[in-house]
Amino acid sequence: MASCWWPWRWRRGCSWRQAARSPGPNSAGRAALSAPRAAAVMSYCNLMKSLTSAFQNMYGVSRFHHTTKTLSGEKYTDPFKLGWRDLKGLYEDIRKELFISTAELKEMSEYYFDGKGKAFRPIIVVLMARACNIHHNNSRNVQASQRAIALIAEMIHTASLVHDDVIDDASSRRGKHTVNKIWGEKKAVLAGDLILSAASIALARVGNTTVISILTQVIEDLVRGEFLQLGSKENENERFAHYLEKTFKKTASLIANSCKAVSVLGCPDPAVHEIAFEYGKNVGIAFQLIDDVLDFTSCSDQMGKPTSADLKLGLATGPVLFACQQFPEMNAMIMRRFSSPGDVDRARQYVLQSDGVQQTTYLAQRYCHKAVREISKLRPSPERDALIQLSEIVLSRDK
Repeated sequence: MASCWWPWRWRRGCSWRQAARSPGPNSAGRAALSAPRAAAVMSYCNLMKSLTSAFQNMYGVSRFHHTTKTLSGEKYTDPFKLGWRDLKGLYEDIRKELFISTAELKEMSEYYFDGKGKAFRPIIVVLMARACNIHHNNSRNVQASQRAIALIAEMIHTASLVHDDVIDDASSRRGKHTVNKIWGEKKAVLAGDLILSAASIALARVGNTTVISILTQVIEDLVRGEFLQLGSKENENERFAHYLEKTFKKTASLIANSCKAVSVLGCPDPAVHEIAFEYGKNVGIAFQLIDDVLDFTSCSDQMGKPTSADLKLGLATGPVLFACQQFPEMNAMIMRRFSSPGDVDRARQYVLQSDGVQQTTYLAQRYCHKAVREISKLRPSPERDALIQLSEIVLSRDK
């Protein structure tokens, strides 16, 4: 990423200040902290729900809703209902792309295309397509090629999940066993490859070389992002930039470039292409920041996968990096990737006793506000307003 929000730069504009350094998990002052006491009398899930609600109120997530009312004067129900009208038969169409004669490989490849996912990326893509088409020539139709990009985005995303679960040795995803746990790692890798190959064939059929180049960049970014995640930076300043770059490549690039692809197909104006890309980039980064927050504040049954998973994988996400400013002793744990006995539990306590979760939530808000500023440059339409509202949904989601 060309630019990022450094902690000491953006925090100057906050209406709150960094809390005084709290005692660590092993200090005598621990009993004075409310979170450990509350954990003793509340269930873990209820505690996390209370924390999440407090953070949302503190940082105005609910107040952000007032900036996302319909601006075009036209009524719509909600972003997902509006987007789904162009996505009917989404998973059936994806399964057609995955037509395979081998029964086992077919079952593995189709495993996550069961209609139970949020389809967050396809929804954004078709809404962006309509918003750009309306902006360009007031066309309210989504082109077949633009809808194809929505399918391709979901296929690339799902292939990356299959591969990530192999790398992370994950056992659950979306509330059920992962492909690698059911069929084994070797077969899971091949299933992910097959989904990517099917997405590539579908992309070739679109026939636009610019769009092909744009979405090929996504696959390169996914690989580079995974390599970034495997490394650590000793320098604290570099560490945060490293984290944001990894976040863009692993999560936001797919959303940003898919949005850009449909804008290229629907409008010749490079300024619109940049708006679409910037919206997708900022929403995508915010989405991952909130995901990293939920790893500390949500329950496993809400998330559909184990929480504290990032710490167990040795990953220092936003809440950890911000907590490290208050608890410098976390630096050693970060560099050894939380591999020593007790590191994961201690790091989790440090994060919950710091303002790491709050600061990460606030940073996600900043990215969402940037996304809203970008998409607001387009001509008013229900789809543009739905994209604005989606940025609020990203901030307020609990799973």
